[in-house]
Amino acid sequence: MRLALQSLRLAAADYIHERLLSLCAVLALAAVLTPLLILYGVKFGVVQTLTDRLQHNPRTLEISPVGSGHYTPEYLEQLRQHPSVAFVLPRTRSLAATVDLVTADGKQRLTASLEPTASGDPLLVRHGAAIPSLLLDSGLQAAAPDAGPRVLSSGVILSTPAAEKLGVRSGDELDARFERRYGGEVQRAHLPLRVTGILPLAAEQKALAFVPLEVADAAEDFRDGRAVPLFGADRGWTGEARPDSPRAYASFRLHARSLDDVMRLRDAFAARQVEVYTQAEAIAQIQQLSASLTLIFSLIGAAAGAGFLASTASSMLAAVKRKERLLGLLRLMGFSTFSLLLFPLAQSLLTAVLGTATACGLYLLAAQAVNHLFAASLTGLESVCRLLPVHFAAALLIVSALSLLAALGPALRAGRIEPSEVIREI
Repeated sequence: MRLALQSLRLAAADYIHERLLSLCAVLALAAVLTPLLILYGVKFGVVQTLTDRLQHNPRTLEISPVGSGHYTPEYLEQLRQHPSVAFVLPRTRSLAATVDLVTADGKQRLTASLEPTASGDPLLVRHGAAIPSLLLDSGLQAAAPDAGPRVLSSGVILSTPAAEKLGVRSGDELDARFERRYGGEVQRAHLPLRVTGILPLAAEQKALAFVPLEVADAAEDFRDGRAVPLFGADRGWTGEARPDSPRAYASFRLHARSLDDVMRLRDAFAARQVEVYTQAEAIAQIQQLSASLTLIFSLIGAAAGAGFLASTASSMLAAVKRKERLLGLLRLMGFSTFSLLLFPLAQSLLTAVLGTATACGLYLLAAQAVNHLFAASLTGLESVCRLLPVHFAAALLIVSALSLLAALGPALRAGRIEPSEVIREI
């Protein structure tokens, strides 16, 4: 062990003594490694940015069935318990999910689609919108002494197109009007609404009104000729009593937990012969891009690694040949074969560490320049060229392993030097 430590100290001293040759070796390694780091940084940064954009876009993770079906509360609860599902909410029939929105002064009117929402809705959470809710009274002021609570009004979140066409802002009042033909005559019901938020145009480009599920259920019941006592007969919510059987929904809106979960859920629905709308194509394109870039980088990296192996092996072999007398004298002084093996291996490892450190420093400068160049198209913490600490550690390990592998042959040659050869030359 003592001889091994002395061999390492001598290797470091010799490395410093030949500082010019050592510097050339370090710069040669950095010249090979820096472009690889930049290339992988661009590959990882671009793919990660595109993936993050898809991951944080609720529309990408949304899944909804094609056409109308018959989805019971039990089925929806099973979906909700699925490990790949983050959020699920039923939808009423599309023909029943429309409403005429009228401003408080009655000057503006818009027919919009109702979109049920509830606590945890990823689309609203993503854009910081508060979940709309119903405002109930206590039932004490109702005409009948035993009357229960009644809906006074409901909150509503509008999409930007709907808000612009109505000319309203958050906090304004609207009147939601519903119409049906029942008993041979046209009947109408209405419900006061308060705008609690407006989604940005990037979130939704259709004229939508996001309301509590109870409002969408009431609209469907009203158009089916049923009464909705909770919303008040004085507002037109009259009709037949609703059966006690559980409600079945025509559709649902589901959000997966991740991009991979979208693919898994799509396959699961396909196995049940349920056709669904997904963003699977966009997700597959990003995954294919990542695989293609990985293949290109692997081919370039393999070529660069082969060149680095050959270059390092030849330079170390030349160094051992040049220092045969020195190594023979060390053997004559009692250094073991293992100690002589460490001499070229230690110098090769020093070059690997210093070369990798230099390449990482040059990469950081290049990455900053690249990200600054594309700053206009980036938001938040996004970056075009990006590496994680684990990538730098992996680069150091790979380069060190290749350096030791390349120096192994010259090291074995150094270990076989006989003192008699040195004595004859002296």
